[in-house]
Amino acid sequence: MISIQHVYKSFDLPKKGSGHVARESAEAVSLASAQGSNLAMAAAAATAVTSEAAETLAAPDGKVHALEDICLDIADGDIFGIIGMSGAGKSTLVRTINLLERPTSGSIVVDGLDVTGLSGAALRSYRRRVAMIFQSFGLLAQKTVLDNVCFPYLAANGKVTAADRDRALALLDRVGLREKASSYPSQLSGGQQQRVAIARALACEPEVILCDEATSALDPKSTNTILKLLRDINRETGVTLVVITHSMDVVQKICNNVAVLESGHVVEQGSVERVFADPQAEATRVLLGKVEWDA
Repeated sequence: MISIQHVYKSFDLPKKGSGHVARESAEAVSLASAQGSNLAMAAAAATAVTSEAAETLAAPDGKVHALEDICLDIADGDIFGIIGMSGAGKSTLVRTINLLERPTSGSIVVDGLDVTGLSGAALRSYRRRVAMIFQSFGLLAQKTVLDNVCFPYLAANGKVTAADRDRALALLDRVGLREKASSYPSQLSGGQQQRVAIARALACEPEVILCDEATSALDPKSTNTILKLLRDINRETGVTLVVITHSMDVVQKICNNVAVLESGHVVEQGSVERVFADPQAEATRVLLGKVEWDA
């Protein structure tokens, strides 16, 4: 069980052209890499609050209040969707789960343990339980597909053993890409690259996989392939999936439960069936296309 309790997250508003956000992102990437966490988690830090989102959420105090009093419970083995428009705070929220973003206040409790203050070896151990896949795939361009899948072993242990390579090949077989083991990312389609990213996320046998807009860069056919793969992995392994998206279609196809974010607030949550049948919040109705558009 992941329990997000009264989480707030604020940032200083970046000055235009200051490079503040870029520097923080680079520092987060370096920190996550140095701590031996999954490459996907490290690369996800590079998607810090954009200028557009910052301006949208900026408050008179000169801070960006990206998350305000977020309370969510995500059951073990669930496929839980977090949906909202651009700038709603979805990516910031998902990064608080693996602590690439530390909440300003509130707590993240996983299986009864408050992980919010973890550091050092305890944080590295926790992060190995939480993998991440995201929109830009995050594959290492100069390494083969097999070496990309093996990267978590290298990051965690400083070496890749023969057993690690056998495990990586088995994972590539699971995502239907064993024959691409010697290829490079540039030789793959977007859907294939995302399948490699999924294989890499599975390398350390995580208990949770965070999917941050994992299909938004893909065509409809590739999107369906990835969603079916994620659904099947969830059913086979019991891994908890947290799916960040702006697409209600993705939520409807794969998720059991959903929370709707707007301007850093949860405005609606519940089962996908209930939310789709009887949306209460205006933001939900907009996402469902159930509001009139005045041309």
